[in-house]
Amino acid sequence: MFYGSITALVTPFKDNEIDWDSFENLVERQIASGTHALVPCGTTGESPTLSHEEHMRLVERCVNITQKRVPVIAGTGSNSTKEAIYLTEHAKSAGADAALVVTPYYNKPTQDGLYAHYKAINDAVDIPIIIYNIPGRCVIEMNVETMAELAKLKNIVGVKDATNDLSRVKKTLDAIGPDFCQLSGEDPTIYEFLKEGGHGCISVTSNVAPELCATLHEKWRADDHAAAHALHERLSPLHEALFVESSPQPVKYALSRLGLCTDEVRLPLIPASAHARQTVDAAMEKAGIATETASQVA
Repeated sequence: MFYGSITALVTPFKDNEIDWDSFENLVERQIASGTHALVPCGTTGESPTLSHEEHMRLVERCVNITQKRVPVIAGTGSNSTKEAIYLTEHAKSAGADAALVVTPYYNKPTQDGLYAHYKAINDAVDIPIIIYNIPGRCVIEMNVETMAELAKLKNIVGVKDATNDLSRVKKTLDAIGPDFCQLSGEDPTIYEFLKEGGHGCISVTSNVAPELCATLHEKWRADDHAAAHALHERLSPLHEALFVESSPQPVKYALSRLGLCTDEVRLPLIPASAHARQTVDAAMEKAGIATETASQVA
């Protein structure tokens, strides 16, 4: 089962091209910091603006750099079932350990349509599949009953829950059981999510503070809940700051302050505003995260 601090990797850009050196450094930093798994090509990685070639090269590069030191959960979702199958097939052939498949955005399928979408991917590709339920971006929400039916299929192994509804953790546990992997998609709620029975977090914050995020989960698993809560409190301002504007604008700015990549994003996103930068700077300082000048990676 997947667990712990799982980083939703940003895709570093320079002059509108993928900055491969920075990507490799980011992956190595994550592994060295104790991160439990990596997600390339999720929405934090700006997957909607990646070409298929870029998307596939990122998955391949992540797998090649990682060399099985930690699991790679490739983002392969689409609002086209055919395209999602295509990307999931590639992830399997590239050596990814699982696929993260977002609910189909814009189309607004019914619950029966959601079931049919995921079943088609399940039937087409023999790889563990994690459902990504994020109604705030996709408009639709998969209910627990639909998820319970999908969990009966061979390859549907878990959910990234970005509903911000902590009551769903217990409902899902009751409906499906403890072997169904529940991962939070909301950094600010992670401590309560774990208390309710969750297994980990696919995190944006862990791009910036991987060691702190990983240690929080290790403390929780060691039943040192007081230490885990203290780390959660320390990280809470950073959790909030990294979503003060559309992600990944703030997190890329934070990484630029650490000298790890530029703050470049692809349109229609734009770099973090002055207000967002000030908010992120203050949160990083409060969390005790040392920064460098952005010019060092320009």
